[in-house]
Amino acid sequence: MLKLSDLIIYGIVLIQPTAPVPLYGVAENLSHGHFAATILLAMLAMLITAFSYGRMAAVYPQAGSAYTYVGRGWNPHLGFLVGWAMLLDYLLQPLLSAVWIAAAIQSRYVPGIPFAAAAFVVVGAITALNLYGVKSSARATKLLLTGMCVVLAAFVWLAIRHLYSAGGWPGLFSIRPFYEPRMLQSRTLWSATSFAALTYIGFDGVTTLAEDVENPRRNVLLATVLVCLLTGVLSILIVYLGQLIWPDWRAFTNLETAFLDVCNRVGGAALFQGMAVVMIIAMLGSGLTGALGAARLLFGMGRDGVLPSRIFARLRGESRTPANAILAVGAIALLGAVTLGAIGSAFEHAGQLLNFGAFLAFMAVNLACFRHYGLRRRRPGLLGLGVDSILPLAGFLFCAAIWLNLSTIAKTAGGIWLGAGLAYLLVRTRGFHIDPPAISFDQPE
Repeated sequence: MLKLSDLIIYGIVLIQPTAPVPLYGVAENLSHGHFAATILLAMLAMLITAFSYGRMAAVYPQAGSAYTYVGRGWNPHLGFLVGWAMLLDYLLQPLLSAVWIAAAIQSRYVPGIPFAAAAFVVVGAITALNLYGVKSSARATKLLLTGMCVVLAAFVWLAIRHLYSAGGWPGLFSIRPFYEPRMLQSRTLWSATSFAALTYIGFDGVTTLAEDVENPRRNVLLATVLVCLLTGVLSILIVYLGQLIWPDWRAFTNLETAFLDVCNRVGGAALFQGMAVVMIIAMLGSGLTGALGAARLLFGMGRDGVLPSRIFARLRGESRTPANAILAVGAIALLGAVTLGAIGSAFEHAGQLLNFGAFLAFMAVNLACFRHYGLRRRRPGLLGLGVDSILPLAGFLFCAAIWLNLSTIAKTAGGIWLGAGLAYLLVRTRGFHIDPPAISFDQPE
């Protein structure tokens, strides 16, 4: 049985300690130099939402996900729409990784290559590796995590030494990363928060282990909250130091890889290359697992009749890989990367589009928690009112504020996706008169 410490480590591995690094330049630009403040704002929303996830995991420990909590605890049709929104996140994870790696290749290593060509190389590599059944081992994951921690520790040490040598102890302390009156605007702050919330994406994966945990009612709740808290504190430290080292957020040559410039300033070429290698490998690994996870989900939906079985419910030869589903995921990633590359700010829009589905799920879980505990089983007294009703409703409103401040492109594309899911649901359930088809997020082998 898994202990609390096991769950916390698992959650941090899912999110990755380097979570704010690829977001740094874009978030600094969107927030006008207040990335640390946006991570703090997003952390408040995530802590409440993590509390709701933990409480719902105690009710449905056998299959923890927003789809389960809403479908079983509220309404199966609403649950299907939440699952449909979650499917968008699965499909976009490899796109997000491919866009960042392509931007790094184009801006740092092969400046003359078109973005579309770099994206084709990255997506092609991810798709080919998954088609041939290449999987990352637990040993490789541990080595990568160790590499991340070593590089981040080196950055923190070198950054502190750099700031101290330049300004002594006063040089290490400033409120500017959180509050600079000349640049702080409410609209830009919330818009940037809707992007910076990517820092926490993945924390809900802890709830999927509820069946294998000692004292799940206590430990799953604590683990989800602590994973968000630890991620937020570490991310704020990294970003805070970066902002003090490079205060002019308008001077970055490339937003997607801006943190590499910060590393170069404090640690020279060694830290620059160390961070670049770790991030490219991490993003490639995330793209591989994300694409395979999405393909397995499409395969399961094809097998269960949610999607056309002739296309998606097929396994390839001895490798038993869902080839058609892998190719479909690769095609979506490439089309999305090329389209967003043509529009501009590809990484920003991909991240915000991923948050479209994620925050719909977060809002739904907060409401499901309020319905179960606040309306059905609310405890008497002020404590019951606060914990069972006010807290999940506050989480819903906080997440809704972040969701409403997503970019127009994200809301438009996400709205089209959600509309397609609603149309499918109407037809499949004969106008909501029968139960919708089930979506299995177990991702069969």
